[in-house]
Amino acid sequence: MRDGVLIVDKPAGMSSAQVVGKIKRCLHVQKVGHAGTLDPFATGVLVCLINRATRLAQFLLTGRKEYHAILRLGVDTDTQDVTGQVVDRRPVPEVDEALLQKVFSEFIGTIEQKPPVYSALKHKGVALYKLARRGCPVQKPARKIHIEQLAISSIDMPEVSFSITCSAGTYIRTLCADIGQRLGCGGYLRALRRTKSSGFGLDEAIRLELLNAYAADAQLPLPLIPPGDALRGMPTLKADRITAEKIKCGGTIDLMDFTDLPIDATVMTNGEQGTFCKVFDSNKNLIAIVSVDMHNATIAYSKVFA
Repeated sequence: MRDGVLIVDKPAGMSSAQVVGKIKRCLHVQKVGHAGTLDPFATGVLVCLINRATRLAQFLLTGRKEYHAILRLGVDTDTQDVTGQVVDRRPVPEVDEALLQKVFSEFIGTIEQKPPVYSALKHKGVALYKLARRGCPVQKPARKIHIEQLAISSIDMPEVSFSITCSAGTYIRTLCADIGQRLGCGGYLRALRRTKSSGFGLDEAIRLELLNAYAADAQLPLPLIPPGDALRGMPTLKADRITAEKIKCGGTIDLMDFTDLPIDATVMTNGEQGTFCKVFDSNKNLIAIVSVDMHNATIAYSKVFA
């Protein structure tokens, strides 16, 4: 099995870890991960990383996400979604589309959001949802998130369907609960489908039940995206033969080794030490990810795929 990224249309009723386990069993690979968890009740784009592509996780986890969701008003649950226990019921006020649009617009932009107490975030090494189920919920401090687009698609009271484009780390169920509180009646996330993650869309996703067919028929090409192609928003550098050999041996490299450095570094993705770039050899193989600091004229390894 080659290295690469496999986009799966995750079905409802499975955790992201269970999807990873099924890929391992069906494709007979030892190393599989994913970039961006989906709750078991949610469906849609799950970015799965196979073999050496698992080393790309840090670069794919931070990409923006797009969802279709359904908000159910008038009911609060302890998990803020359809899987939780009902903790409160309130009558839904008569609200028109104009008021709903106004409330929704208040959440567009950079806002602060408190992570739910039922989440995979950890406190002293223990997942928050485990602590909450033990009766010891821990509320993490609010974090800044960015909601780029938030649009109502249909209204069928007490439910409101909407689409959202947001930064990584945004909890849609918390957004639903916050909108419900703003309307004075409470609310929870009834359904969620991720339509895009880190640039990958549903049009590239395969249904999980087809994995067995791909494993059984060698003539059926698995739609595996090569690691270099998966880093779609990252600038590219080309290494000549001498530079490629230096990289494969872990030798020191500098800006003079590359003739195609981007002139405008402001449009590039900021890395820990500068700007991340992917490096290809003459055969178009991804051989490294480097961090380029144009200001200090330095270049440093982030990942080497030799």
